[in-house]
Amino acid sequence: MLDLVSEAALMLMRLDVILMIAAGMCLGILVGALPGFTTVMAMAIVLPISFFLEPILGIPFLIGVYKGGIFGGSIPAILVSIPGTGAAIATTFDGPALTRKGQSRKALEMALVASAIGDFLSSFATVAVIGLIAMIALMIGPPEIAAILILSLLIIVVTSSGNFFKNVLMLLIGALLAMIGQDPIGAMVRFDFGFHALQAGIDLLPLVIGLFAIPEILLAMERRESAIVAGARTRPEGDRLRWADLKPCMRTIFRSTALGGVIGAIPGVGQVVAAVMGYSAAKNASKHPERFGKGELEGVAAPEAANNAVNGPTMVPLLTLGIPGDNITAILLGAFVAQGLRPGPQLFQEQGALVYAILFSMLIACVLLLVIGYVLTPVFARLVTINKAYLVPLMLLFAVAGTYVYRSNPMDLWFMIAFGVFGYCARKLSFDVTPLVMSFILMPPLEYAVGQSILLAQGDIFGYLVGSRPITVAVLLVTPILIFWIAYRQRQRVLASTET
Repeated sequence: MLDLVSEAALMLMRLDVILMIAAGMCLGILVGALPGFTTVMAMAIVLPISFFLEPILGIPFLIGVYKGGIFGGSIPAILVSIPGTGAAIATTFDGPALTRKGQSRKALEMALVASAIGDFLSSFATVAVIGLIAMIALMIGPPEIAAILILSLLIIVVTSSGNFFKNVLMLLIGALLAMIGQDPIGAMVRFDFGFHALQAGIDLLPLVIGLFAIPEILLAMERRESAIVAGARTRPEGDRLRWADLKPCMRTIFRSTALGGVIGAIPGVGQVVAAVMGYSAAKNASKHPERFGKGELEGVAAPEAANNAVNGPTMVPLLTLGIPGDNITAILLGAFVAQGLRPGPQLFQEQGALVYAILFSMLIACVLLLVIGYVLTPVFARLVTINKAYLVPLMLLFAVAGTYVYRSNPMDLWFMIAFGVFGYCARKLSFDVTPLVMSFILMPPLEYAVGQSILLAQGDIFGYLVGSRPITVAVLLVTPILIFWIAYRQRQRVLASTET
């Protein structure tokens, strides 16, 4: 273990690694600071860049984009009351009120410090426990993996935004798309409909860029957000954050970090839920809850610590089981696979030093976030009102070029266009594409695990599970109870929000 850690530390002692993380961080903050553009879109567009870099450069670069984008969303949320990302929704509850009081600089720096602390602590905890979790994951077999994957897919369906039945439909579409090409057990070609291009299946990259980047670009062309924020005060004003301001908020930051860390380890929940829960917990624990919503620094610290604390633990199910917890980790999974690294417990045995180096890069990214954010936040704040018309053609160019250069296959461009149109229509009809993407990613390992389980059962699947696989039976029995509980809690949360 110590050998892996020391080897990982040596791998990170390179200037180009630090520069790539910093470059990704700056790009992420920039995109997060632009209302209407999302971190998922940015990562989908720059994903192909990582394919042409070493894993120790490409994946930390994407991690930098990820972490920078989540913090960057707080900048327009505080300055102009428009969350740059969904994770910054709760930041709009108190951030704009602080801006109106002339304390926008203090609010931005509180968001930065809370983000860095929450992210660093949760990432450190992730590094500390992920090895043990991977060792446990090595002891489970195909039936247990199949049960966990089924549970993960159902959690994603229940926790995704929108109508439950719409989410189920998107899940089924994703499963059908994943079945195009060769089956993982017998290598039989299916659902190719006589088209040679479909015999090898659909690649993840055009699907991700088509569903995440193209709809955002098309929607950005429709909207005129620069007019919404025209004339806004985008220059940070007021005093800087001092220890006297930060000290009363430390308890809130630690509480939100714990909440965000737990939520991050659950597939399909994500930053938005963490931010809202962190804000609600801070308000309920405060001696002066009446100040929240009127410009309270704790109202900025709580959601920012919570939503950034999600970042590290989302890597736990991804690296130990190959299960992405959200859209961003689904894109990271694509980066791992393209580099020839298949996330799962075996990855720690085969590439343990590299895995720990990537995990340590998350800690470096947290430190860089504090430095870059402190120096460049005023610059990024000035970009909130930039005209999106200058950026949309550039992003479209990157999307098309990135899709093509990966395999130099023209069919990938047609797939990207088809998924882009589909994703755009889905957004217009209030369909969440997250279940589709997750199903597309998880269906091949699920099908393989189920096939292996059937072969191991030798015709008596029920007797095999009951007699030899008690963990599988326990997971399958707990699944409906857990799904019902999550659905009930979400329903209660929606009712509470509508009442307020």
